[in-house]
Amino acid sequence: MAEVEIMEDTFGFIVDPNNPDSKEIIRRFTLTNKSGTSAQIITYGATLTSLKVRDKNGQLDDIVLGFDDINGYLGKLGRNPYFGATIGRTANRTAKAQFLLGNQTYVLNANNGPNHLHGGNVGFDKRLWESHVEGKRVTFSYVSRDGEEGYPGEVLANVTYELTSDNQLVVQFQATSTKPTPINLTNHSYFNLSGNQFADRQLRAHHVLLNADHYTPVDDTLIPTGEIVSVEGTVYDLRTNKNLHDLLQQFPGYDNNFCLNRNAGEQFRLAARVQEQNCGRVLEVYTDQPGVQFYTSNFLPDKDPLPGKQGAKYFKHGAFCLETQNYPNAINQANFPDPVIKPGAVYTHKVVYRFFTAPS
Repeated sequence: MAEVEIMEDTFGFIVDPNNPDSKEIIRRFTLTNKSGTSAQIITYGATLTSLKVRDKNGQLDDIVLGFDDINGYLGKLGRNPYFGATIGRTANRTAKAQFLLGNQTYVLNANNGPNHLHGGNVGFDKRLWESHVEGKRVTFSYVSRDGEEGYPGEVLANVTYELTSDNQLVVQFQATSTKPTPINLTNHSYFNLSGNQFADRQLRAHHVLLNADHYTPVDDTLIPTGEIVSVEGTVYDLRTNKNLHDLLQQFPGYDNNFCLNRNAGEQFRLAARVQEQNCGRVLEVYTDQPGVQFYTSNFLPDKDPLPGKQGAKYFKHGAFCLETQNYPNAINQANFPDPVIKPGAVYTHKVVYRFFTAPS
């Protein structure tokens, strides 16, 4: 067996409601290394649908939430909360679904109360991407037309997934635009390291560390206020290992951007480390982005669970997301990192998910 093998098959079809005889194939790519670690990605939304890694006893389990077939991702089994999807043109929320760029105000589709969320009504997560395999990498490409969801410029976006022989999943985003436009791509995987779909539905054995001295507080619609505040003495101080379940007993949950620490001259940094104490799985996330959105599945159902893979039931606070990104609503906050990409420039974003095991 090669260091990493890539297999391609069909995950399902999309039928045009205006032409029932027209079907678009959803392709799935399975990347597997010699240790058995595997990742599956589909062309719908350039979505990570499965990620299997071993625990301390050698047990191989899927550790990301998702669905068994395309119907779940299309929302036919209930709301799909962006499981594993590539998010764009801008991740997270844009205040009042609008922004000023140059001398023009652009009005976006409001799909989250008064705000714009994760690219709008039909963001990158709901688009069919082209695919290309080269070596041990799979690249997905999508062209977003000028004016799509209210954004200016035609954007060519690429997302490359690579699985290494030492159990790292490397995801690289790249985009160019024909006009100045905000771009902030991310992956929206929901993790539960206990596996077994899922042995620990309340994250009781999960311990989390975030490499962030500051975070961006939000208003009641989850839009950052513009402040950058120290985590010291708050529930947002996750600079040392904390039991996630214990934290979630104190307040409604995390859905916040954390401003990642960076040493002088450092481009790539540790964003987060999460360990599941029972099975020993450890996830470390590294990125070149300034922030990470830490989200604890606050909007998954509290009582009536969402049906998932292999008969799993997904509940509120049953998984976590670590969405590496620019700060939310940066286009409307002059003190946040500039999200605008101009013609001739290239947007890049790299994130590495590193897996290993540790003793309990």
